[in-house]
Amino acid sequence: MGKKNHLAVLLEILFTSTKLGLTSFGGPVAHLAYFKDEYIDRRKWLTDKTYADLIALCQFLPGPASSQVGISIGMLRGGLWGGLVSWLGFTLPSVIVLVVFAMLYQTFTLEDAAFIHSLKIVAAAVVLHALIGMGAKLAPDGGRRAMAVTAAVVMLLFPTAWVQLLLIAAAGAGGWTFFKDKAASNLESFSVNLSKKTGLVSLGTLLTLLLVLPLIAGATENPLIRIFDIFFRVGSLVFGGGHVVLPMIEREIVPQGLLSADQFLAGYGMAQAVPGPLFTFSSYLGTMMEGIAGAVTATIAIFLPSFLLVMAALPFLNELRRRASFQGVLMGVNASVVGILLAAFYDPVVQSSIFDTADFALGLVLFALLNVWKVPAWMIVILGVAGGYLLQFAGF
Repeated sequence: MGKKNHLAVLLEILFTSTKLGLTSFGGPVAHLAYFKDEYIDRRKWLTDKTYADLIALCQFLPGPASSQVGISIGMLRGGLWGGLVSWLGFTLPSVIVLVVFAMLYQTFTLEDAAFIHSLKIVAAAVVLHALIGMGAKLAPDGGRRAMAVTAAVVMLLFPTAWVQLLLIAAAGAGGWTFFKDKAASNLESFSVNLSKKTGLVSLGTLLTLLLVLPLIAGATENPLIRIFDIFFRVGSLVFGGGHVVLPMIEREIVPQGLLSADQFLAGYGMAQAVPGPLFTFSSYLGTMMEGIAGAVTATIAIFLPSFLLVMAALPFLNELRRRASFQGVLMGVNASVVGILLAAFYDPVVQSSIFDTADFALGLVLFALLNVWKVPAWMIVILGVAGGYLLQFAGF
């Protein structure tokens, strides 16, 4: 690929990911739905099967799964720089909002604004639309549907990150046992401009930083190094997505007096109201602790493990997914992911968005626009906010 063509590809990735970063409300479950609508259905950058395999891979990795999927798509499309601009476009809008909020948080209150509730209803419609499509493709037979339902039931009864990890591991083992005879022999391969050596170096870098950073932070007592150490460790070890990051970061920051509990929770509430990944909560916290330099340090530190993990995994995925046993593992994991997303659709998506018949009516209209008339997801965001204000004006 020539330099001009590569630049055009990078600009396309940046434009598309920025549009998603401005409109992808609703958390990681909704993000995967927005990605599918834009990257797979509209732009055809990947096949449904490859996209499903990327989701399954990222479910195995610690860190923000939706961000890792976005980084992976960017890398497959435009190499290492493609992954970087994909992350920048998707992440930067919420980073900017949260940094500004950190500077103005004492007077900038949005908790009761009508548009925030409307965005939650939009997320419910988007997630349901994605669930139907993903369920049809990833759980097409009785065995995988049973696995999806089981995963949903278990997650609803025991909604913890460790249970989710155990479910994914059990589904992978079940898939290896029961589904490897369904393996496809003509999978479409993809190319990634990363060698296996690069993958191993990336994994080694991650492990080295995990060991060395606490020692450096303790020896220097530099506040920015301390911030980098805290957020890099959290980004490397947190399983279960953005909401699980709350207690981990809280234990690292509030008891040490780096931030008050009220300051911490104010930023977390605002992070729920912006598009993009919830891990940008780190941008707010970094700003509160050390200004703009703290924001940059915390944001890079919490997302850097995602880059290193994706770079470590992608060079091996193409080869592994051709093996019948590994395909079986992915089939099981994909089926369990459908169930996990189904549980997340109820709690927290529906529980935090549909409170009365007016909410249900707006969600139904938005879902129909998505599912029947194929209105793009970014337009659904605009229509959902407008509909929310219309209902409020009408007294509902």
